[in-house]
Amino acid sequence: MIDINAHILLIYTGGTIGMVENSRTGALEPFDFSHLTGHLPEIQKFRFQIDHIVFDPVIDSSEITPEHWKKIVHVIEDNYADYDGFVILHGTDTMAFTASALSFMLENLHKPVVLTGAQLPIGKLRTDAKENLITALEIAADKDTLGNPIVPEVCVFFQNDLLRGNRTTKVNAENFNAFKSYNYPNLAKSGIQIRYDRKAIIHPNYDKKTVFHYRLDNRIASLKLFPGIDRETVQAILTLKNVKAIILETYGSGNAPLSPWFLDLIRETVKRGVIIVNITQCNTGMVDMQRYETGRELLRAGVVSGFDATFEAALTKLMFLVGHRYEKEEIKVRMRVPLVGEITRTEDRLNETI
Repeated sequence: MIDINAHILLIYTGGTIGMVENSRTGALEPFDFSHLTGHLPEIQKFRFQIDHIVFDPVIDSSEITPEHWKKIVHVIEDNYADYDGFVILHGTDTMAFTASALSFMLENLHKPVVLTGAQLPIGKLRTDAKENLITALEIAADKDTLGNPIVPEVCVFFQNDLLRGNRTTKVNAENFNAFKSYNYPNLAKSGIQIRYDRKAIIHPNYDKKTVFHYRLDNRIASLKLFPGIDRETVQAILTLKNVKAIILETYGSGNAPLSPWFLDLIRETVKRGVIIVNITQCNTGMVDMQRYETGRELLRAGVVSGFDATFEAALTKLMFLVGHRYEKEEIKVRMRVPLVGEITRTEDRLNETI
């Protein structure tokens, strides 16, 4: 049920979706959002109010940093009381990182924050921008029979799929179906109607306020294993100066070489106080370090399971936890439990199949 009295804030950070082609030069330029209805006359059929804020300057998504995430959170906090939902227009390349970060920075979120974008500019004939934006606005305004938002989460809408923000990964650079959530079901599917999976959606505690967080620490590194990786490469990454945490991208269900030099480097790094989180290179499935001996060796060395977290979620969660200056052991505990639905633990998945 779309609230006809809803008030939605459209935040344009940058990206292809907000571009039009200059008829004289052929160059892509940000269009004037004050003339949004000229590009999207369909939105006049919505019986709710849409305001907009445009970043100045707009940001190419490859230039996104944690400072931009803080700016987005500031915009939402400053306007939180005045709007029923927020739609963020964002470049696709780093949208999954931004969605993941915002999911941790907006604690106990009461209102929809929907990120969307496009593979083609809004002025192109075959653009996907119009459908993505129109449906994202509709989702941001949708409420249940009690008057509560249907999707009070940070999410991504793209090509008919509404996905939990911290479960998304960009998987295609050319097709319109650019994002997937491999380890968690869609929150909704758009067709003739928008069909929500109510059981999959997180609901806040409406008796408590939303908390806006700004502490992030980007002193995080990643190490992706590959056959033939040598000691010098591993050592160079594990001994980076001032690094606080490292994401170890392993094979299969969390497996890594059993070479003594490799395990010794892992143990030494953990002893220095660096947190190492194990995530799988596979798109689907999860880390289970109890399954094989290689995983058990990592567990004994002090490596933390990332379960089925995406790289984007693991990275931004570590930035969030390290930024809040939790003690090392507290961070390890929090990495093993879902804060906002970003992971499914092994035992939870087992319970689902029983």
